[in-house]
Amino acid sequence: MDLTEVEGLADLLAAETDSQRRAALALAGGSLRRRIEGWQSRLLALAAEVESVLDFSDEGEVGESLPVGWIVRAAELSQELEAAVNAPPIERLRDGIRVVIAGPPNAGKSTLLNALAGREAAITSAIAGTTRDIVEAPTAIAGAPFLLADTAGIRDSTDPIEQVGVERALTRIRDADILLWLGPRAECPEGTSVIVLESKSDLTPPEQRQGLADLYVSPKTGENMDALTAQLIDRGRALLPGEGEAAWNNRHRTLLAECLDNLLEAQSSDDLLIIAEALRLGRGALDRITGRAGVEDMLDNLFGQFCIGK
Repeated sequence: MDLTEVEGLADLLAAETDSQRRAALALAGGSLRRRIEGWQSRLLALAAEVESVLDFSDEGEVGESLPVGWIVRAAELSQELEAAVNAPPIERLRDGIRVVIAGPPNAGKSTLLNALAGREAAITSAIAGTTRDIVEAPTAIAGAPFLLADTAGIRDSTDPIEQVGVERALTRIRDADILLWLGPRAECPEGTSVIVLESKSDLTPPEQRQGLADLYVSPKTGENMDALTAQLIDRGRALLPGEGEAAWNNRHRTLLAECLDNLLEAQSSDDLLIIAEALRLGRGALDRITGRAGVEDMLDNLFGQFCIGK
């Protein structure tokens, strides 16, 4: 059992949603290990060709330059590593998709949080400024984990405690995966995944809505709450690893990025010694993901491919 499978077992013990359990089972079952082994095999083949040029060019079977297609195969491997580095991280499955509910005071943020969470997680009141700190509510929607966050109302204030709450709210807004904005569209912070809501649609007759919000909802009557949930699921799905896809954690991505950097360095150099060293470092990064390492693998590949030394 390698390190990735051990990580999978740990994730399985901590799993609370169906998506977390599926990802943990895939990890524990060796899906990442098999993918890493495939990359290791291809990287070993590239390294063996370089080593053959460096050390065995006098054997006759080996030329004095890199084989035709070496750069093509290296580029293909680089593209796969880059896609893995940029893939949705497993931390989103563990920690939840960060949904931040924000807007001016008394806009219905806490009521909306409670409705989405399905419990009384935040204190609700008609008094503006009740929420002064971040109120979090982990929840599962359609089997996927979400971390809902109610925030202090955004407004100018001379109250030092409320000022701290507003600053924390602004920080959470910047870090949000999905922002539910319950204020005027003109005051909505810029972001890639924002839904502008009117959360008291029961108080706003249809003829007065004028399209100022993306969605008019009412936690009190349930109006459009299913539509809001559907949008959260749809947007959240793009932030999570797909069904059956390898889910990389931060440790994996760091080492994959290190391997990618070394492989790109190898492709950009004309010095065989630099290329060989870059590939060696790249192999080492992949080995650290699984916890396995071995120079013997590279030598076996080298001698097996060229029948050198017999």
